[in-house]
Amino acid sequence: MAFKDNDQTEGKVAKGIEKQTAKIPSDVFLWSALGAMAVSAGLKIAGNDKTALFVGQWAAPFLLLGVYNKLVKVEGSDKNDKG
Repeated sequence: MAFKDNDQTEGKVAKGIEKQTAKIPSDVFLWSALGAMAVSAGLKIAGNDKTALFVGQWAAPFLLLGVYNKLVKVEGSDKNDKG
């Protein structure tokens, strides 16, 4: 079933989340990802291999959240919503 662009709107929960996440500066996510990589490298050097892998996997989600944050700021939660 195909939807027209103007038939799709965001729900109340999505709008609320996007309203709050748009308040976070985009560089917070970049620095969080870089911090996770640095901590992961430190843990690897210290010999905590499993913990290093766990923390190192945080970088990608932080970067994805940053992309989502930027899209919400640029595009808005719902282009078709007038209010």
